[in-house]
Amino acid sequence: MKQSALDRSILGGSAKGPVIATKEALSFWGGVDPATGSVIDVHHPLHGTCLTDGILMMPSSRGSCTGSGVLLDLVLTGRAPAALVFSEAEDVLTLGALIASEMFGKPLPVLRLGPEAFAALSRAKTAEIRDTAVVADGLEISIAPPKTAALDLTEADRAMLDGRQGVAAQQAMRIICAMAAQQGAYGLVDVTQGHIDGCIYASPANLTFAEKMADMGALVCVPTTMNAISVDRANWQAQGVPSTFGDPAARLADAYVRMGCRPTFTCSPYLLDSAPKAGESIAWAESNAVIFANTVLGARTAKHPDFLDLCIALTARAPLSGVYLDEHRKARRIVDVELPEHVDDAFWPLIGYLAGRAAPDRIPLLRGLSPAQPSQDDLKALCAAFGTTSAAPMLHVEGVTPEAADAAPDGADRAFISRADMAAAWTILNEGPEDVELVAIGSPHASLSECRALADMFADRIRHCDVTVIVTAGRQVISAARKEGLLSRLEDAGVQVLPDLCWCSISEPVFPTRTRALMTNSGKYAHYGPGLSGRAVRFGSLADCVTAALTGRVPAQLPDWLS
Repeated sequence: MKQSALDRSILGGSAKGPVIATKEALSFWGGVDPATGSVIDVHHPLHGTCLTDGILMMPSSRGSCTGSGVLLDLVLTGRAPAALVFSEAEDVLTLGALIASEMFGKPLPVLRLGPEAFAALSRAKTAEIRDTAVVADGLEISIAPPKTAALDLTEADRAMLDGRQGVAAQQAMRIICAMAAQQGAYGLVDVTQGHIDGCIYASPANLTFAEKMADMGALVCVPTTMNAISVDRANWQAQGVPSTFGDPAARLADAYVRMGCRPTFTCSPYLLDSAPKAGESIAWAESNAVIFANTVLGARTAKHPDFLDLCIALTARAPLSGVYLDEHRKARRIVDVELPEHVDDAFWPLIGYLAGRAAPDRIPLLRGLSPAQPSQDDLKALCAAFGTTSAAPMLHVEGVTPEAADAAPDGADRAFISRADMAAAWTILNEGPEDVELVAIGSPHASLSECRALADMFADRIRHCDVTVIVTAGRQVISAARKEGLLSRLEDAGVQVLPDLCWCSISEPVFPTRTRALMTNSGKYAHYGPGLSGRAVRFGSLADCVTAALTGRVPAQLPDWLS
């Protein structure tokens, strides 16, 4: 095949194995089981496929920034794909492969191919990756070597690279520069704050990396918050969490605190008093937080993978690429939405989920939603669900979000979300039975206003069924709820409010083991929940969740605004 400038090695190495090709992006976190290497995302075409030792081909990754940690663990345990082949820009899995090579001496080849070569290789049964070519079933594709960018570094950058600021900062700057090169950046940008996603104990690799950096003397040099972790830090032993899981999960959190991170333990850092302002360059990981920061706050951050988030916090420098730059914050697809009358809060995560499917690889501008006047909680739910189905780090909502007015340049293509699309997606997210034993609220972490709404809905209503109701929220929100009397009202209604954990990191026995099916108002957890928990899921509004808590049932019907 004729060589194309688009066919390039991103990370070098050799590999061979069966070709596993898909047209749909995949999140490794919540989508791949690190213990087996198999795809657990029930909504993905590769569900049930073991990726170990295969040549995995897909357009890009999507979803959680924690995918880099899952891939690193797969590499370290021998369960990883033999190679990764993308057709579009990709950072999360690439960073995991880079860490495996840079810090642990275990290279995993990563390629990016143009459309013609990608399509041809996708049809092959087996492939072999060499230094300068891919050979597969009589096909040979020449590949260019990895890019080496001539980065415009400051004297302070060079001092870190030379080790004058310590070995941890040196390692961090090496990783940042390698990522900047593969992204095509020519320089770095100062950031004012960070948010760490890698503190979730997604796999032992997260702990291995964090303790290795902490032992090297790593200290963050900008204010840095921490994502939800995998245990209730103060209460996990009393909750019956096995020490085989609780100990390493707590050690992981402690390692980041030891490196100077704030123990905020929330996946909604935009609810903290330290939330960034419009135009502020920051370095956040955690997909929902990144999308909310760019979309709603007008701050600027790439969707930084786990591990890169810490590297940037140690140096206050990030690759100057992607949505740090004005030109990459524009919409490349206009999505017109048919707005039903009298929508409730379930509408917003449903639209986020559909918007991600309509724009899986580009920033969209959603039109037609402003008459519904979404609240901050509505936009939180929309951004989180969007991140499950799209790789884009932001979106725009015409008449609502701060950069929407001039977001769509000439040449943006078009898509449409109809009521029929909404009904179909509602059905996909409601495949569970009518009877539920658990109501799960707080993915992302619940806000104070959501806690108020929930307390009001339970007021003077008597529960007659044995349904567990759990809300996960950040420590700052729980503290404010306690002062306001909301916490006691919720507890009087039989609602458990848990700190530190999020539904995407919760495990048994804190997750009630007797649960066969659960109800949630989170589009994000409705998507990931079946794979993460092994339980069937129902999705609906906050009011639907309260009804489920009171009755133990979720009727199999469309909401009134879709009927």
